[in-house]
Amino acid sequence: MKGKDANRALLTPPPHLHTESFTVVHGNSPPLAHQCENFAFPPPPPPSGRKRSGPRPCPVCYLPVEQAIASMPSSSSESPVLHNLTYVYDENPTRTEPHGGSEFGGFPTLRQRNDSYDIKEFMTVHCGFVKGNKPGDQSGFDVDEADLVELETSHEIIVASAVFGNYDIIQQPTNISEFSRKNVPFYMFIDEETEAYMKNSSVLGNSRKVGLWRVIVVRNVPYTDARRNGKIPKLLLHRLFPNVRYSIWIDGKLQLVVDPYQVLERFLWRQNANFAISKHYRRYDVFEEAEANRAAGKYDNSSINEQVDFYIKEGLQPYSEAKLPITSDVPEGCVIIKEHIPITNLFTCNWFNEVDRFTSRDQLSFSTVRDKIMGKVDWSINMFLDCERRNFVIQAYHRELLEQMPPPPPPRVVIRRTPALPRGIISVKTPPGKKRGRGDKKRHRKVVAVSRDNMQF
Repeated sequence: MKGKDANRALLTPPPHLHTESFTVVHGNSPPLAHQCENFAFPPPPPPSGRKRSGPRPCPVCYLPVEQAIASMPSSSSESPVLHNLTYVYDENPTRTEPHGGSEFGGFPTLRQRNDSYDIKEFMTVHCGFVKGNKPGDQSGFDVDEADLVELETSHEIIVASAVFGNYDIIQQPTNISEFSRKNVPFYMFIDEETEAYMKNSSVLGNSRKVGLWRVIVVRNVPYTDARRNGKIPKLLLHRLFPNVRYSIWIDGKLQLVVDPYQVLERFLWRQNANFAISKHYRRYDVFEEAEANRAAGKYDNSSINEQVDFYIKEGLQPYSEAKLPITSDVPEGCVIIKEHIPITNLFTCNWFNEVDRFTSRDQLSFSTVRDKIMGKVDWSINMFLDCERRNFVIQAYHRELLEQMPPPPPPRVVIRRTPALPRGIISVKTPPGKKRGRGDKKRHRKVVAVSRDNMQF
């Protein structure tokens, strides 16, 4: 057995940044309320002539970066019941059931799957990486020696993403504070196909840095499906980074535009939560999500049907108000905000095992895993509004869509004409035969090309 996930000593913020609550105290004055306490969404804008369809971001109240940093809890959250989580290690995994997942996942049986929801103080579960010396080292999903050392480094916070199959264009984070630039590493996992493209395009050099992103090249990927390979860092960051306290995962098509400390303060620390994910902007029922996946050709329809039928036999029901305070069974899973403690690590292990066993459409399995764990222990997930997610990440198009788009139109050329003289004023012309002096020389106006994108107000 490997990958012990016991309670460990935690890194602490610098002393001058420590605080135990969200209040601010000035001398002997009474504590002031959290500045976002009374924040409410402003009223919707009045209807306009031009209809703007589709989901949009909504306002979010963030603390200033310095206060967000000071709001980091000084100790880890309590993990209910489960205090020590270890992982299955098997150099020769064998499939014993027709739908037992993959070799990388260790072919867990249905009995082992059921046991993984019997929450105890000490547990051992399947969680990928069953072979090799440690995750990334002869385990499948292998990385270079220098990157192995990087994965073992202790960090309070990391931001992680991935591009596999050369599917997306790496987006650079913006509005990142100087403190975060120095203390929060940004890791981008790519496969060899994406690496080759980036090198040929002169995007990736020997430094393995692309802007803020520290690029980690993955070799010997376990799946032929790039989307399924992408679920490994998405759901198993705690396996790859065993000494990290908090992580923010964003899909490769997203651009982070808010500081990581502000995101964590808003969606974890302020809510006393240890796992946060946004709801789907439209759907909240697994059956509706499955139908949407079938209609859009997101995955083989027979595999989707098989997965949903399996969950129905386990008791899956359409979402109803009987599940309140749970408001949705379907996440918009492109962002995951997580504190790495045993119970959240168990959740993402079991979530990954469902993706490994069934389809890679993780929205279909999310609520099954969540509800099974919530049925055994006092634990919950902060499912925030999708419009709030769209406030701190901007979604770009996948590469193949960008390459199919027509080029932008050329900029308009604007010729500024000399205004007509007011009535009653006569233009004096040079008399015939008289040469112009230097002072009489005509001044020619330049023709200026103005791009709409460059206009500033």
